[in-house]
Amino acid sequence: MAESRQDELYDALQLKGYPEDFCREIAYRQMNTDYTATRMLGYLYRISEPRPEDVVDEMLAILSDRNAIIQKKELEHAQTTINKIYREGL
Repeated sequence: MAESRQDELYDALQLKGYPEDFCREIAYRQMNTDYTATRMLGYLYRISEPRPEDVVDEMLAILSDRNAIIQKKELEHAQTTINKIYREGL
């Protein structure tokens, strides 16, 4: 069976020597989508020995980007709905 991105992230964090609780929190509670886990994996593969503070900072940046994308999609949907109402009426 294929390993999930979160499992892959957990393993990558453990290989870097971080404590188990830290790895579990990041991989399974914070970076719990394929998108966020893949972004964090990319960071871990690029940076050889990031401090825990740097990993957390990157995690927050990834989550911020993800939230901005979600908000943008919601606003686009709302604008589409408003435009439809203007064209077709209620």
